Amino acid sequence: MKKLFLILSVAGALSLGTVNAFAQDAATADTAATEQVTEEVAVAEEATAVNPETAVEGTPLHQVIKQKFLEGGAGWMAPILLCLVLGLAVVIERVIYLNLATTNTKKLIANVEEALANGGIEAAKEVCRNTRGPVASIFYQGLSRYDEGLDVVEKSVVSYGSVQMGQMESGLSWISLFIALSPMLGFMGTVVGMVDAFDAIQAAGDISPALVAGGIKVALLTTLAGLIAAVVLQLFYNYIVSKIDSLVVTMEDTSITLVDILTKYSKK
Repeated sequence: MKKLFLILSVAGALSLGTVNAFAQDAATADTAATEQVTEEVAVAEEATAVNPETAVEGTPLHQVIKQKFLEGGAGWMAPILLCLVLGLAVVIERVIYLNLATTNTKKLIANVEEALANGGIEAAKEVCRNTRGPVASIFYQGLSRYDEGLDVVEKSVVSYGSVQMGQMESGLSWISLFIALSPMLGFMGTVVGMVDAFDAIQAAGDISPALVAGGIKVALLTTLAGLIAAVVLQLFYNYIVSKIDSLVVTMEDTSITLVDILTKYSKK
């Protein structure tokens, strides 16, 4: 887990460096292009005012996001961004773990049956030992207690299945925390922004759009950022939960199959 966070941190730093480099290159290119067309546009600028909507249309997306981030206030936007980054780090770790936990159960069952027929319990345990995933671990625990009877095998399979399920669900509480925390921080920024807006009105003694625009902008942008972060993490959370449910069903089904296989083996 610590190694993964370190790798993600380095990757994030490199990504930010790359984005900054691209941004600088884009700014340089824009400056050169602007100097080239300044003389051609000078006459038109004197005749007509520049339309703000037209100027915004050509702005790159990452520049717009950066601008909105700064307008929302780093004091409120940075914690929301931190929740999103940490939540995505846990999501990536869980997705990798669950994908590695996925096993071809049909092939595993066939190999275990073949090993039991040719080499007995020890050969079947060796097959499970060399196969990754929770299903193979459950099989190994069941085969290890075959000498104690089928009842003990069944109990050990159920118990170790619960352990494996707990390992798969590890980290979900952190994702839930970040999902709940992101909009809360956004709403807190909303409250603070509205308070600042009313303070400005009170100090000026006049309701002017220019006075309240800054506070309202902070309020809206922080709420928007918090909701976006929560929606993104919620989508990944639901995917992880569905993946875990699928693996749990597979574990239960294969556990029953293992007990049936050992029952047939004991009658030989």
